[in-house]
Amino acid sequence: MKPIIKAESLGKKYHLGRRETVAPTLREALKDSLRSAAQFVRRRNGGDPIVWALSDVSFEVRPGEVVGIIGRNGAGKSTLLRILARITRPTTGLADLYGRTGSLLGVGTGFHPDLTGRENIYLNGAILGMNKQEITRKFDEIVAFASVENFLDTPAKRYSSGMYLRLGFAIAAHLEPDILLLDEVLTIADATFQTKCLQKIKDASRDGTTVLFVSHNLTSVEQLCDRALHVDGGKIFEEGKPDTVIANYLKHTASENN
Repeated sequence: MKPIIKAESLGKKYHLGRRETVAPTLREALKDSLRSAAQFVRRRNGGDPIVWALSDVSFEVRPGEVVGIIGRNGAGKSTLLRILARITRPTTGLADLYGRTGSLLGVGTGFHPDLTGRENIYLNGAILGMNKQEITRKFDEIVAFASVENFLDTPAKRYSSGMYLRLGFAIAAHLEPDILLLDEVLTIADATFQTKCLQKIKDASRDGTTVLFVSHNLTSVEQLCDRALHVDGGKIFEEGKPDTVIANYLKHTASENN
């Protein structure tokens, strides 16, 4: 079966002393990379420090597969998802995604703050390549899932983080993407909404959607995923069955803390 996601030798290098062309990308790089002592930092001829947030990452994902990405803070997980979502360009390697991709990589990501919730639903659908009729067909389902009926015509800049999250997830999951990319965003959701989201991920997978999600909730990874990737120091440290990868990850973490 042809993979729906194929990453080959992905690497992402940052020069810490320089401002990149896209400011949020630089902020993400600093947040991810400076926390990880295992990442490669050096100077050349007195120049700027170089940080490899990712190095030689290769993997494939089959259609309909649910893959969990685990690892400590700063390991490179978010950088990987941002490359797959075409937010960040890799320094080396290629990432091919064969299908329509929905993503939720942070609270408020993909929203225009001056547009209303209603307008942002149509904007996100258009970005995914859907026409107005397709979006309208899913509109009521999205709104009901997010529980934002009373705020549809309010500018998104007035939304709370919880409202951003609920509507963002509902849009990403309901507009029929072939691939769904989720970063660690559900931790700020209440328990009831987390349960709804996890069930929606299960339903989407059964309908053929491929899901990649970063999570520190190891129980959810074990229950939902067909496979897990342990990312450490910008590299894939291990991949395989979720229970095995999680058990080894916990041992690895414990040994590093001793």
